[in-house]
Amino acid sequence: MKGILLVNLGSPDSPTPKDVKPYLDEFLMDERVIDAPKWLRAILVKGIILQTRPKKSAKAYAKIWWEEGSPLIILSEKFTNKLKKHTDMPVALGMRYGSMSIKEGLKELEDQGVDDVLLVPLYPHYAMSSYETVVVKTLEEQQKGFPKMKVTTLPAFYKHPDYIQALSMSIQDGLKDFDYDHILFSYHGIPERHIRKSDPTKFHCKIDGSCCKTNSVAHNTCYRHQVYDTTEMVKAYLGLPEEQVSSSFQSRLAGDPWLKPYTDYEFERLAKEGVKRLAVITPAFVSDCLETLEEIAMEGKEEFEEAGGEYYKHIPCLNDNDAWVSVMAKWVNDWEQTGKLNPVTCD
Repeated sequence: MKGILLVNLGSPDSPTPKDVKPYLDEFLMDERVIDAPKWLRAILVKGIILQTRPKKSAKAYAKIWWEEGSPLIILSEKFTNKLKKHTDMPVALGMRYGSMSIKEGLKELEDQGVDDVLLVPLYPHYAMSSYETVVVKTLEEQQKGFPKMKVTTLPAFYKHPDYIQALSMSIQDGLKDFDYDHILFSYHGIPERHIRKSDPTKFHCKIDGSCCKTNSVAHNTCYRHQVYDTTEMVKAYLGLPEEQVSSSFQSRLAGDPWLKPYTDYEFERLAKEGVKRLAVITPAFVSDCLETLEEIAMEGKEEFEEAGGEYYKHIPCLNDNDAWVSVMAKWVNDWEQTGKLNPVTCD
């Protein structure tokens, strides 16, 4: 029997230092998030970061926490429950980090008789610290606990026409009654070295402004290329003016060069260049979470206004948007009927 495993990022069980600390420990000790040798990673994470970060992060989570629980968990569950109504296959939800584990998701499917799983990483773009770590962890759990289970993975869908349409219409809806001067596509940041590590050619990705525009097999695993593709396709779909749209990267850590331009710097630059009405969208996520609700919707608004901006609009992620649910239902039902997927490959 076929079944679907949706996997998102995850969340602490509560916005308290006690629950945030083990969540951050699991997240930051992932070798695809902080890709230092394990001994060095342990020193950085357990010896330094976890001594202060849990308290600070708990305060941030408390600002966005809903009465029902973690926004990312609640939104992912709503999406899952809607998807179940559009397919005859069992659908389970797991998280890469936290107590709602991938292992539990696979067990839930096994208990329903599933032995052929479509893994859906809920990330539009390929990055080793998001999409790739979900795939690796799922295959590890499958091999350890579910050896007879077959796993097929949905490719990154960053430029699939169905996704672009759903995202574009969601943005258009978010822009109703907001006369913007500029739209900023803010994507989650990653270290530049992750781009080079993910390059199968080991020479194409130079992050010099031209490599993303030169056709290469490297684009299939290049986060930078893929996010810019998403921006360009949405811009074309909605007919947005070239001079009123740009992309940036948020959520960096100190110490290493990360993808630029930085979102917080862009808030200041745009405001100082005369942008008064700014709309911001965060397409690296399909579900709103700490990085969108606190860092962008709250802190971003403050940064933009402090720099001279006047009106700020945060456009929500796709979340459980009905059009987005229909897109995913089409993809998974096509897989059920044909056993095939339409992968997104470079042009």
